[in-house]
Amino acid sequence: MKEYRLSVDPRILELLGPNLYTNIYYVLAELIANAYDADAKNVYIISNKDDIRVEDDGHGMSYEAGDIAKYLNVAGVSRTTEDESKTKSGARRKMGRKGVGKLAALSVSENVDILTVANGEKSGFVLSRRPENGNELKAIEDEKIVFERIEDHGSAIIMRNPQYRLHKTLVPVKRNLLKIFPLVDANFRIHVIRGTEMVTIDDFDRSIMGELGTLITLGEKFAPLCDLVPDTYPARRPDLVAAKAKKVMPITMKADDKREHEYSLEVLGWIGTYKTTRGRKAELTDFPDNFISLFANEKMGEFNILPVVGQNKLNEVYVVGQLHVDLFELTELPDMALSNRQGYKSDDLRYEAVREFVRNELLAEILKMRETYTDIVNAEKKRLKEEAQRNDEAKLRAAIDDFRRKASEEATSALAALGMNASREAVKEIISKSINVHSPDLGLKAKVDSQKKKILISQTYPDKAFADVIYQMLVFNNVPPEDILYTNCDDEVCRVPENRAVYDYLREFFVESYSTQKIFVLFVTSENTKASWGAITEVGASWITKIDHKIFNIHPFRPEHPLNDEMQWQSTNRTEPMKGDLWMIRLNADIFCQKIEAVCDALDYKKKNRKQNMDHLGTLVSIVDRI
Repeated sequence: MKEYRLSVDPRILELLGPNLYTNIYYVLAELIANAYDADAKNVYIISNKDDIRVEDDGHGMSYEAGDIAKYLNVAGVSRTTEDESKTKSGARRKMGRKGVGKLAALSVSENVDILTVANGEKSGFVLSRRPENGNELKAIEDEKIVFERIEDHGSAIIMRNPQYRLHKTLVPVKRNLLKIFPLVDANFRIHVIRGTEMVTIDDFDRSIMGELGTLITLGEKFAPLCDLVPDTYPARRPDLVAAKAKKVMPITMKADDKREHEYSLEVLGWIGTYKTTRGRKAELTDFPDNFISLFANEKMGEFNILPVVGQNKLNEVYVVGQLHVDLFELTELPDMALSNRQGYKSDDLRYEAVREFVRNELLAEILKMRETYTDIVNAEKKRLKEEAQRNDEAKLRAAIDDFRRKASEEATSALAALGMNASREAVKEIISKSINVHSPDLGLKAKVDSQKKKILISQTYPDKAFADVIYQMLVFNNVPPEDILYTNCDDEVCRVPENRAVYDYLREFFVESYSTQKIFVLFVTSENTKASWGAITEVGASWITKIDHKIFNIHPFRPEHPLNDEMQWQSTNRTEPMKGDLWMIRLNADIFCQKIEAVCDALDYKKKNRKQNMDHLGTLVSIVDRI
């Protein structure tokens, strides 16, 4: 009989086993890494009723050749030189280093069966948190060493009665494993199996590139990923996708010989932003979709440094990236992994250097690219919306012209048949009937109305500060920004579309529309108004077309005809003429809110109450009780 003896105090198993990992996917990643180090080409994660089994077709372990003894040397360092850093085939760099990853399965089960076969030689034993005979482990008889997916070489780790389970569907299982073990290609595949259901995990980088709107790659190895990002906006491609050289930083550290040496810390990988996060939360996974992971020797060392390097900016929810820093695992340098194997020591010089680079350069750059992407998308949406609106307006115009022609022809024919002596009631009935028959032709009107801007803030640039207050109060009262036309707005959706002439664009709202939905104008008037030809033009257009409007005036200017100067206007003061800070007395602040609410009532927006509006206005402009 083969004997299996631990070369460590068995109490270590009870201490480390349940506490080494807190998530089953980290455990699986460790077991997958062991398979990778064994030169496996396939790993099978099999979820059964009473166990979770991880099998691989690697070299397996030979009892006679001493492989089992090395395996049972818990915490035995597996590589002390660069020559030892390669796997048996020499084709891969080893991921393991400390020799404790073999205990990962004990975080899931109290008793774990270890089965292995090398060149037909079978071995098996039970790794337990509390071995019955001290350092002696229970052997598994050869006839009970049975594999589900492998034959003459490989290993199986069977976690009996697991405390953690995989997700009920394999899609989130796949996404979780992809995030923490992305090293998958034609030479190393991961298969997840439950009953008759099976998925094979593909390369994470390639699977996610199609979901990105922006991307930065570092190093030639990752540059080809740029070709996988959809070329949605070819003219702006250089603004959204960039292949850069690897980041190289000199760093001085003490090696195992206790002497200081200078090393080149190289950062490779990629960082990008999703086009959208819509629908992602519907797919439950254990790990967030926005993250920046750190890898060394292709093995994940820390899943997410985004909370450390980020600044809680809204756009950070779109960020995703994987950075590779092999110096983290250089054999002659100190091990920087935390005891729980799920992160790095934050005070290590290598970690600090990478953290500062990501925070100050890489993250800042990808967020700027994300802002560019957002501007491009909004501009395109706005262009398409304007194009659709013009098309519908043209259709409505044609429909009205056709309606007039058909209705008049039919009414003329009917009146001719009645003769000159037809009664007034008969004529009225004929015309009414003709109109009703052809009215369905005007069904586009409601659609055209819904597409149009509802509110114009007419102002001059020197009065932008006051116009901004009006805009923010409208938005606070549930007016969508896309319903507002405000040429100097900081929000692009409110401005005149790119490549459109301002006056041509305004003419569509004031004059050339067959729709009865006219724009509501909020005039910001001041001493600057008379000096602005554009503002004067808008005043004249609103008077000619009899458009509803409200006046927000800056003292000491007095609004004049053709504005409706007979109605009460709102008045605001400046600390200095023409350009000072804005302030209002409480009465005028109340009138301001009254007018905003009246606009909401007229256009059917769900307004806030007066107290809410007064409180919010007080955060935007100074309100005083008296002069």
